[in-house]
Amino acid sequence: MRIFEINRSQVSEHPALAPLTVPGACAAQGYVWISLTRDEFRESLAEVQQILQSLCLTQLVDLHVADLLNDQLPSHYDYTSKYDVLVFRRLSAGPGQAALGNGQGTTGGEPPLPTPSRRGPPVLRRVDTRPVGFALFDRVLLSVHPEDGAVRDAFAARLLAAGSPDDQGAPALDVRATSARVPTGTADLMLRVINQIVDGYLDMRRELTRQLDHWQSELIDPRSRFTNWGALMEARQSLHRLDEICEDQRAAIQDWIDSLETLPTPKNEAEQRERELIMVRSRDVLEHIERVVHHVHRLEQNAETAVQMHFSVQGHRANDIMRVLTVLTAIFLPLNLIAGIFGMNFEFIPLVHKADGFWIAMAAMLVIAVVLVVVFWRKRYLARTR
Repeated sequence: MRIFEINRSQVSEHPALAPLTVPGACAAQGYVWISLTRDEFRESLAEVQQILQSLCLTQLVDLHVADLLNDQLPSHYDYTSKYDVLVFRRLSAGPGQAALGNGQGTTGGEPPLPTPSRRGPPVLRRVDTRPVGFALFDRVLLSVHPEDGAVRDAFAARLLAAGSPDDQGAPALDVRATSARVPTGTADLMLRVINQIVDGYLDMRRELTRQLDHWQSELIDPRSRFTNWGALMEARQSLHRLDEICEDQRAAIQDWIDSLETLPTPKNEAEQRERELIMVRSRDVLEHIERVVHHVHRLEQNAETAVQMHFSVQGHRANDIMRVLTVLTAIFLPLNLIAGIFGMNFEFIPLVHKADGFWIAMAAMLVIAVVLVVVFWRKRYLARTR
């Protein structure tokens, strides 16, 4: 468990074992970020509920606790009168982790089913995802991460760097936001973590495009013999799974934006500006997700088009071969006729008993073959289609 106390431009990490009794932790300008892995949340659930009761005067509902512990839950949004719950799936750290749709949750602590062996390039194995859950209170953000906690640790390091003063005494500038050195509130902090998750999908687009472009060039090349059909089918399934994941993410963020629009109008200018900042960040996250969805749709269409063009090229190649074989058959057909006539068992056949009869027959066969080749060439029966 990692606990961060954020007050204006100051960020400090609170010892997890020490009681959280910092004065002003939930004051007007301060809030707390409690971050745990899913196993830590399961083991210290009573302690987390006690912290939430002391800081926010409320606790998590049992169904929301089950959602945060569920390792196979899709992205979705839910709310109560006291807090909001947002589950967002992120890319898993490696190909060996559980994939979406194993059909086995971990709400009761059972290990997930083993992931079946998958073929294809490593970039397509990275489509496996794990959920990250957020419980958003007014002055407390509770986040539940997968066991590796990669996103949590990366953003925590960035947050501590943003809240640490430099040599001149001014806080360091957060590279992810030029308008604020540290997140202004729990919603701002949650959206920044989600934005970092979505950036992982955006970074994967280039590798996916490069791999599929390589396969397209092999599929379209008539001289190559493409045999990696299993990996291509796995790629199409991975793209379809990624499309479903992004659609769930887009629906969750859209529900979050709709809930923000239903809130009452802020009374002062500072709250109004903070609300506008949250809306801008929410729409930015939604736009990033829509870019991923659009790119995935385009990759699926490109893969389908490449497969169709491959079979079309193979069909044209087969037609060229059959046309050449047909022309060769047509050329040798009269030659076989002549050979068959002179091979008859008759005693009196013209040119059989002449000394130069053999050469006359060979010359006639050669002339017929050359004439047929010229005729077929003029009619483009022997031309290769490109």
